[in-house]
Amino acid sequence: QSQLVESGGGLVQPGGSLRLSCVASGFSLEYETVGWFRQAPGKEREGVSCMDSGLNSYYTNSVKGRFTISRDNAKNTVYLQLNDVKSEDTAVYYCAAGPQIAHITDMCISDAWFGNWGQGTQVTVSS
Repeated sequence: QSQLVESGGGLVQPGGSLRLSCVASGFSLEYETVGWFRQAPGKEREGVSCMDSGLNSYYTNSVKGRFTISRDNAKNTVYLQLNDVKSEDTAVYYCAAGPQIAHITDMCISDAWFGNWGQGTQVTVSS
């Protein structure tokens, strides 16, 4: 059974840092495109960052220079490092994985490309 499990969310002060992890089981992430999406209350889910198997990455404009996506294929894990967080980063963050069937930018703009999803982890930025 394919499964993605996120962890690392929590309450963080503005300007602080957090690292999200996503562990896959039942399948290998090695040749998959992986992504992090988020959904804030009352808003649609949006692509935050994605990385393909060739380590090409995409970031939505609002997180460029602050967030970093990485992957450890040996651990079958994807990470999202959040630095200098802002209140607008508050959301449920979801991990996703799927075969690379489109350009990394296209895949990250729409969540329709991904077939495997985690249950989400809450990130709350507040003082």
